[in-house]
Parts: sequence; structure tokens; C-alpha cells
Amino acid sequence: MSRKGKVLVAMSGGIDSTVTALMLNDQGYEVVGITMKTWDYTGSGGGKKETGCCNVDSFNDARQAAVEHGFAHYIFDIREEFGGFVVENFVDEYMAGRTPNPCVLCNTHIKWRALLKRADALGCDFIATGHYAKIRQHDNGRFVISKAVDDTKDQSYVLWGLQQDLLSRTLLPLGPYQKTEIRQMALDYGYPELAKKSESYEICFVPDNDYRGFLKRRVDGLEDRVNGGNFVDKTGKILGQHKGYPFYTIGQRKGLDIALGRPVFVTRIDPDTNTVVLGDEADLEQDEMTVGKLNLIKYDTITPGMEAVTKIRYKDKGGLSNLYPGENNTVNVRFYEAAKGIAPGQSAVFYEGDDVIAGGHIHAGRRTI
Repeated sequence: MSRKGKVLVAMSGGIDSTVTALMLNDQGYEVVGITMKTWDYTGSGGGKKETGCCNVDSFNDARQAAVEHGFAHYIFDIREEFGGFVVENFVDEYMAGRTPNPCVLCNTHIKWRALLKRADALGCDFIATGHYAKIRQHDNGRFVISKAVDDTKDQSYVLWGLQQDLLSRTLLPLGPYQKTEIRQMALDYGYPELAKKSESYEICFVPDNDYRGFLKRRVDGLEDRVNGGNFVDKTGKILGQHKGYPFYTIGQRKGLDIALGRPVFVTRIDPDTNTVVLGDEADLEQDEMTVGKLNLIKYDTITPGMEAVTKIRYKDKGGLSNLYPGENNTVNVRFYEAAKGIAPGQSAVFYEGDDVIAGGHIHAGRRTI
């Protein structure tokens, strides 16, 4: 047994997870690699082959790295765990007129729990992934997620749902490094092809990036049920017809197929009436929102008026705000300056400096001024 302990490393076959495993191996941990098959895209009716975490070539790349460096590697099939929760939620959220973030849900409810379950079975002390973020223990004893050094790769936003028992056993060794440094490490380890390997930013179960086509294949008779609803303005005036409310997202401007002589944006979606509200860019601005299903990270409570930088999407720079705790594990967020494009179903993540205070799912935004 290594003096540093035994760690189960999630290996997708990509550069980040492979370097993570090799780095920890060099640091003296007893490494066990694991590749999780989450989705069989060939069985879903899509027109594109499996990619990313479900690619057989990637499985082989992960296993080859493990063999060459002398540590064990396993492949686990978690398609039933993944599909039964993440995919169904993805479909349900769009059908409810919301915009889901399946990567957050997967990290929160599937991948980390599946990793921890296998780690316990294999006698591992820790689990590790190739995410760009940091974890440390705060003076108050709680484990805190912080932003990565490379702000262009930082993934702290998608990790807000990890609970304390998971964070206490998680290693994220890439957090202190720039992506360019990780590519150089791959070259130094003797994997030039891995260093040049392209990265996928698509949803793993929608590798053709066509979520509308995915919904059509998953929901029987969807087009017949939702086609021909109305585009309306904020007064309720009918502007035209759309192709079905699940096929639109808050803030969308392109692909509306309606000409009004000026740019218009989706500002609200009403699934009950199959109505999509269009407005000007200014209509997307809201200065308050309600966020629910909170997961507290840095502190065990949110004090009324607590100041935080709130991000409402992954690439959002964030806006300064005050937080006010509400009932049923919710928080009311009041922005100093109006935020644009608050979308129910997306994640809101609250930061204090580089540290994640908490995160949750956006319920609704509103304009009060």
C-alpha cells in the first residue's frame, strides 16, 4: 500500500484524465484507473458515432496508458444508472419549458457516486478526475471547491453539486496548472498524439449537438404535439408560429425563422400554452431570481445579504449580487446590475473570490426596476 493511499482515477482516454492518472502515479499514490461507459449512442437513432466517454478507442487509450505505467484499469458499464436519471431529466426539463444542464446533474448524482461506490469496492481512499478546479479544506472544516489557475478551462461551475462526503475524498490535481502545461506533460510522458487530441464540448449523449433531433427521437409524436404554437410579444400579441416550444431556449436569437424587421430574442417559454414569447435584447435583463435545490459548500448557511459573484451559465463572467435565504432550500438573488438571459433549469453558482459558496438550479428570474 502506498503511503499516500490508493486512488481511483476516472479515465476517459483523453489528455486531462490520462495526465491526472500518470501525475498521481508519479506522486506516489497507488493508482487504479476506471473508465465508465455512460451511453450507447448507436442505439439512440442518431447519425453520428459514439464520441468522448463512449468511444471504444478512448477505452483502449485509457487501458494502454495504465498498462504502460503498471497500474490496474477497469471498465464499468453505468448506462442504466446514467440513462435512467440524466437523460430522462434532460428530456423532462425541455418538455417543462426549462433549459437543463446535464453535465452538472451527471457530476452531482451519477459520476461521483458511481466512482465512490467502485472506490469503496476496490479499497480506494480517494477518487480523482481530470477536471480543472481545486479542492481544499477551509478553516471551518468544510471542503471547498475553488477556481482553477487556468480561467479559460475552469470547471468549478459544473461541480457545485458535489456534497461534502464526495469532496472530502476527491483529488483534482490539474487545478494548479495551465492547459498548455498539461499538453507538455503529455508530450513528456511520451504521448504526442494524446497531446494533440481534440476535445469535445458536446453533451456525451448528443454527440451530433442536435438536441432537438434527440428530443424528437426520445418523445413519441413530439412534433405533432407541439408544432404550430404561437410566437407572441410581451403583451400577448401573436407574431407568428413556431415549431414547438421545446425547441427553443431563453436568449435564443438565431434559428427563429421569423422576420420582424429587427433582432428579437426568446424571453419566456410557456409549455402549458405552447407559447414562445419574443422581445428585444433589453427584455432579457432581470435583476432578481430565485434559485432552489441548493448545495452549500464553503459555509453551512447563507447569511441574509451575503455578497457573492453569481454566475448563471458556464461561460458567464458573473455579476455582483446579494443573497437572501428563502424557504424550502431556496435563495433569492438580487443583482447589482441586471443579468441578461436568466434561464430556468440552468445552474446558478455563487462565488466568494475564487471559492464556490454554493450552487443551485434557477427557478425563475424577474425584473423589479
